[in-house]
Amino acid sequence: MDVETINKLLDQIKDDRTVPRNIRSSVEEAKNYLNDETKDMAVRINSAISILDEISNDSNIPLYTRTEIWNIVSMLEVMNEKNKEKEQ
Repeated sequence: MDVETINKLLDQIKDDRTVPRNIRSSVEEAKNYLNDETKDMAVRINSAISILDEISNDSNIPLYTRTEIWNIVSMLEVMNEKNKEKEQ
C-alpha cells in the first residue's frame, strides 16, 4: 500500500455524485492532510484516519461508501505500522 493507491481510492469517493457533499468534502480534506509534505508521515496518516473514521459514522453515508472508507482506514493503519517500524 502506498499513498498513490489510497489517493486513487479517495478520488473515487470524492467523484461519486451519490455520496453527500459533506462526505465528499471531508474525503478531500483527508486527502489533503495525507499529501501535506510539510508534516511528518505519522501525523499525515493519523490526521487522515481521524477524518475518515469520523465520517464513517455519519448516518447519511451510503453503505458501500462506508465499506470503502473502512478499507482505506485499514490500509492507512498498515502504512502507519510500517512507518513506525521503519523509524525504529
